[in-house]
Amino acid sequence: MIQVGIVGATGYVGSELLRLLYGHPQAKVVAASSQSYAGQPYGAVFESFRHVPLLCQPENLEEMAESCDVVFLALPHGLASGKVTRAILQKTKVIDMGADFRLKDAAVYEEWYGVTHQSKELLPEAVYGLCEINGAAAQTARLVANPGCYTTCSILTLYPLLQDGLIEAEGIVIDAKSGVSGAGRGVNLGVHYCETNENIKPYKVVSHRHTPEIEEQLSYGAGTPVRLVFTPHLAPMNRGILATCYAKPKPGVTKDDIRQSYRKHYGDKPFIRLLLDGQYPETKWVAGSNFCDIGFTLDERTNTLIAVGALDNLVKGAAGQGVQNMNLMFGLPEDEGLAAIPLFPA
Repeated sequence: MIQVGIVGATGYVGSELLRLLYGHPQAKVVAASSQSYAGQPYGAVFESFRHVPLLCQPENLEEMAESCDVVFLALPHGLASGKVTRAILQKTKVIDMGADFRLKDAAVYEEWYGVTHQSKELLPEAVYGLCEINGAAAQTARLVANPGCYTTCSILTLYPLLQDGLIEAEGIVIDAKSGVSGAGRGVNLGVHYCETNENIKPYKVVSHRHTPEIEEQLSYGAGTPVRLVFTPHLAPMNRGILATCYAKPKPGVTKDDIRQSYRKHYGDKPFIRLLLDGQYPETKWVAGSNFCDIGFTLDERTNTLIAVGALDNLVKGAAGQGVQNMNLMFGLPEDEGLAAIPLFPA
């Protein structure tokens, strides 16, 4: 049984981790910390956990590392890099659910996030935990950087086509929508009910922090630098990411070429569902699950590929992918504890 600790257990990602791990046959949550609710029963913070005998602890990563096989860090950016050390990694495996170890270049991280990275020496060994692409590397990792929600959806939708040289690396546009839970559980005027209900709005236009993460990973796939336009939108729903991606196919590329590329890369991946011709993803059909649905078409009139991905931002875009990484790190089946059918209605 894998002994699991969670730092930052009372945010949306932390609670989703607990929900998934309590249904995992090979894992046991033995420690959960929260700065805001230390000393309180977890079921008093999230009443859906009333039956769970778990007490929120004060944060102590060193103590957690002594008793846990793996620790999930569900913290705001800038905090994990000041907590994870080589000494910690000698005692336990770490899955960082935040952004601190996703980008290999600390200067790029500091430019986009506006904070100093406090453990640059660990960046070379951190594995970017997009399981469908880096699963083999995750199996031997002791530090995994769990990808963001927008990035997971966008990268999975485009990566095979760039790797196989079917689309141009220049001129890519990603138009993405997110549910409000993607903003976290903290108080923020922009995500209040009256601000979001019956409304959809772009935000952080040309400045969203997931942009360099998407570009870096797609550049690895393409074998050449990728620069793209990424525009996120906030949609009036609790969960979900929908990314509509536009790209130029290279001369002679057909719909069958694209479909074969997806099948080659994802045909044996348990959480990628490739849709039939004329079908396109919807957030309601992935809610509460670790699936990413992908559909596409070629607009011959404008010579444009339109590829669409959808996932649950709290599951495949966060906690579910974290558990998927944990499974790989401990030699378990990739879908252990994650095979639930999407919720409907949710």
